[in-house]
Amino acid sequence: MSMHVEVTRRPTHVVAHVQGEVDLATAPELRTILAEFAPGEGVVVVDLTDVAFLDSSGLSVLVEVHQHLASDGLSSLRLVVTRPTMRRLLEATGLIEIFDVRPSLEDAVRGL
Repeated sequence: MSMHVEVTRRPTHVVAHVQGEVDLATAPELRTILAEFAPGEGVVVVDLTDVAFLDSSGLSVLVEVHQHLASDGLSSLRLVVTRPTMRRLLEATGLIEIFDVRPSLEDAVRGL
């Protein structure tokens, strides 16, 4: 399966809706897309609702983007995680403590 990312820019935030599988083959493409978001853009929401599979290479990309955006103290990364299996993956790796995880896109952009 492949991966597709649809980016929507708003004045206060950017949403990257990811679909498909994020693995060793597709993680570099995700890294390239998310690297376009610079510190100072505000909140970057990565919507993982339609991600069927996420491996360690995909998690690594998300950690890199989180660190990059947080470097200015003004920007942040939010993840939309709706699948229990993906939430368990974040919990098992301890990344649930690092990421701002939201249960829906509406929750992720509320108040921005």
